[in-house]
Amino acid sequence: MGSAFKTEELGLFRETLQNLRSRLRGDLDQMTDEALRRDDGGGTGNLSNVPLHLADLGTDNYDQEFTLGLIENEQSTLELINEALSRMEKGTYGQCVDCDEPISKPRLQAIPYAKHCIKCARKLEGGE
Repeated sequence: MGSAFKTEELGLFRETLQNLRSRLRGDLDQMTDEALRRDDGGGTGNLSNVPLHLADLGTDNYDQEFTLGLIENEQSTLELINEALSRMEKGTYGQCVDCDEPISKPRLQAIPYAKHCIKCARKLEGGE
C-alpha cells in the first residue's frame, strides 16, 4: 500500500522531520558536553571541577543524571525520526506499523514521527 499523501504534503513532513532531527542533534551535542565534560568550574571561582561542599556535589550529580536522562529521551526521539524518514523512502509513511491503517494527518502534524495510529497507540499504552 502506497502513501496516502500528496507529494507536497510528504515534502512538508520530510522538511519538518529533517529540521527536528537537526535541532535534536544540536541539543544532544550541547547536553552531552554539559553532562560529561563539566570543565567550566561551575562559576564558583574554584579552579578545579571538585565542588566545595557536599551539597554542591549532590546538586552536580543530580544535574548530571537529569541531563543524561534528557539525552536518552532525545536519542529515542531521534531514532523515531530516522525511522519515519526511512518509512518515507519506502513509501509507507503515514501508515500504522501494526495494523497498516492510515495515521490521521492531525496526529502526524502533532507528532510527525508517529508510527502508530491512535487506536494502536492506545492499545500499546494500555488505554484500551
